[in-house]
Parts: sequence; C-alpha cells; structure tokens
Amino acid sequence: MSTLMWEVRAADGRCDELVAYVRAHADPGAQVYRSADGEPRVVVIDPTGSGVPDVPEELIARPAHQWRFVPVP
Repeated sequence: MSTLMWEVRAADGRCDELVAYVRAHADPGAQVYRSADGEPRVVVIDPTGSGVPDVPEELIARPAHQWRFVPVP
C-alpha cells in the first residue's frame, strides 16, 4: 500500500474554503495541513492513498500535485 502526499495552492482569499472542502472530502484517516506563512497551500498525507476528489476550480490557483510513497523496510 502507498501513502499519498497531495498539495495544492489556494486561490487568493479562498484558503479557509479550500481547507473546509479538503477536510470534508479527504479520508478520515488523512492528515490535513495548511501553510503557516507564504503562499496559501494545503497538504494532505493520506495513508489510504485515496487523495482528495475533484476540488472546485474556483478554490485553487493551480491543479494539485501529488506523489505516492511506499514504506522503507
């Protein structure tokens, strides 16, 4: 099984809405983070590998980036 790291930049003034959307649609076991400073970004670490379904385009400044990771024995 792989863990998914998902990252997206919020549209101007929409970070709170983006965080709410992600929290409502990500797997309950996923960890959700937002940037502390700089550009408004949201990161999800999802051990189920499910990710976040289609985010409304008006909430994001660009398409999400995602990477899959596997455990190192």
